[in-house]
Amino acid sequence: MRLLVATHNRGKLREYEALLAGLGLEVVDVIQAGIASALVEEIGATLEENAVLKARAYAEASGLLTLADDSGLEVDVLGGQPGVRSARYDDHAGSDEDRCQVLLRLLAGVPEQERGARFRCVIAVASPKGEVRIAMGTCEGRIACQRRGSYGFGYDPIFFVPEYGRTMAELPPEVKNRISHRARAAQGAREILRCLLGE
Repeated sequence: MRLLVATHNRGKLREYEALLAGLGLEVVDVIQAGIASALVEEIGATLEENAVLKARAYAEASGLLTLADDSGLEVDVLGGQPGVRSARYDDHAGSDEDRCQVLLRLLAGVPEQERGARFRCVIAVASPKGEVRIAMGTCEGRIACQRRGSYGFGYDPIFFVPEYGRTMAELPPEVKNRISHRARAAQGAREILRCLLGE
């Protein structure tokens, strides 16, 4: 059976291929499913609203069981921002590196003990009929003072994971895929998929 992961992001697709391995699913993205032009605007006020919106829309467009997520970085000293706007935090910050630099500038001078943050992920799994189930995961850490590491994407180079003494981008993929917010939400998504597949 094919499972559509509602993304254009190859890095995210690779993570989901690893996180959902062993379920007997052929994991494809919107390009491989032939619906790359079916863009869904993330207009929800919460991560959950955006995940459900994308999952339903892409499931309907593709006719496939669809997994969509929305993730956000919540920084305590910024009142939980960028949160649901993490991918669009600064209108002039077009790339992942730009967004990291914006955040580092905002936190310049903030002491280490006040740089607490968390990654949150909400996964929605939708059938072509519009039925949706939800899974969530979080990963606690803090914002580093500079970019470090070459793995991952997004804010990974500035998200420091204290128990490993490294940024998320310094952790090998097999470690990240055990501890990340997406990995934790994917554990719940695996159970949802098992139920849907009748296992």
